[in-house]
Amino acid sequence: MAQALGQQRYKCALAAMQTVHAISRAVPILHSGMGCAGKLDDTFGNSGYISAQLYPCTDITEKEIVFGGNEKLNTLIENSLKIMDGDLYVVLSGCAAEIIGDDVEEVISRYEDGEKPVVAVKTPGFKANNYVSHDWVLKSIFEKLVRPCTVKTKGLVNILSGPPYQDHFWEGNLRALEKLVSLLGLTPNTIFGHGRGVENIRRMGEAEFTILVSPWAGYESAKFLEDRFGVPLLHYNNLPLGAYESSKFLKTAADFASLDPAFVEKITKTQEDEYYYYIDRFAPVFLELRIMSKRFAIVSDAQYSVAVTRFLVNDMGMFPTKVYISDDTPKKYREGVAAAANELNYGVTADVRFSTDGYTIHDDIEGEDFGGSPLIFGSSWESILAEKVGGHFLPISFPIDDKLIINSSYVGYDGGLQFVGDFYSVGLQKNAVQ
Repeated sequence: MAQALGQQRYKCALAAMQTVHAISRAVPILHSGMGCAGKLDDTFGNSGYISAQLYPCTDITEKEIVFGGNEKLNTLIENSLKIMDGDLYVVLSGCAAEIIGDDVEEVISRYEDGEKPVVAVKTPGFKANNYVSHDWVLKSIFEKLVRPCTVKTKGLVNILSGPPYQDHFWEGNLRALEKLVSLLGLTPNTIFGHGRGVENIRRMGEAEFTILVSPWAGYESAKFLEDRFGVPLLHYNNLPLGAYESSKFLKTAADFASLDPAFVEKITKTQEDEYYYYIDRFAPVFLELRIMSKRFAIVSDAQYSVAVTRFLVNDMGMFPTKVYISDDTPKKYREGVAAAANELNYGVTADVRFSTDGYTIHDDIEGEDFGGSPLIFGSSWESILAEKVGGHFLPISFPIDDKLIINSSYVGYDGGLQFVGDFYSVGLQKNAVQ
């Protein structure tokens, strides 16, 4: 029997409009009912170029349901090309358009030889969530824009990760990944955020390889690049958070690029020396803040559940009680994701569970013995849980409603220090008022 889910932590497939939104000067065109964009655009900030309130939309009504919406869509695309000054236009069809069977591909074919590229993607909300449709959108864009290239640009590396905007830290994380790759003397090529865009997408076929930094989201589109355009794929299943994982990431990427191990060792040592200088400076705080339990629980998507678990165990010597992955990870990826979360030192294991129901997740965590004041990581939903059990809480994943994240990052050596500072600050704040 079907059950209602409480505290959902993802959106429907049409929210892949945010993947388009993150590409500079890309314009999403929605073939859907009115209100979809506003409802799905519930994160702070816009692209800096266009907001969801300005997306062109067919506003499907009963008339289109009965007689079809192809001509209305064609008129919308035609006028959008005249009025909206963009470099790429992506038509996203929602539930109603797919139920009535509108032939969106036929409409798009009318603009095949146009000056500006127009791409169509079927994104009905009943078919998947936005983690999955992120791949659908990227595959369609890559097929349209990436230039086949037999001669590679030396040192050029594509960097891909999970859905932008769904990850509140997406832009800061991408810039931090660029910084790590640049340390190896390679040239990062990313497609989301300021100064990136269509031209970077066109160049993806020139890259020597692609690095996908994600447990599973984004894999299908990265693999498409490999299969269709011959760009080798390095799938790195963990967001590198802190010194241990950042050095491991650099060594893995360097090995894939056939770089000199001695050169890489020198780079990682320099970075680690500075990182541990700061850790040593504040070691008394970490050791003496006894109000905070050494046991933690996480309720997040696969990306942060894996990264934070590995960091807290391997770098900080803490112990996981429950690790809940709430992004509705497809079943074919779950075994790999659970294994990634259990790449832990000291013989520690994590109890990894996949669930999308906030009520049952919270009920389970409430019954745990943390041996002190619980340390809980998750979305703003978990702030309610933390208050209920008298725990410490740090928001790390969607939805985050009480914190404005601009370009912060939890990636790399600096990102690790930021993360340590953030979650120990939670303990200090609580300690200060007692």
